[in-house]
Amino acid sequence: MKKHNCEECKLRAKHDKSPKSFLGRFWRWHINFCPGWKGYMKDMDDTTKSEIKLQYNLK
Repeated sequence: MKKHNCEECKLRAKHDKSPKSFLGRFWRWHINFCPGWKGYMKDMDDTTKSEIKLQYNLK
């Protein structure tokens, strides 16, 4: 799997710590169109992708 910055993203860490904070909500909104996040999700195996979709309430 290719290394992505999404794994170490400071905004993602803020969301994980406090999803209702401004930065947490901003990160969640941002991943809807972020090409880096889309590539990150594309490179994952199906099991990990499913876990992340559940964790972040993605379609």
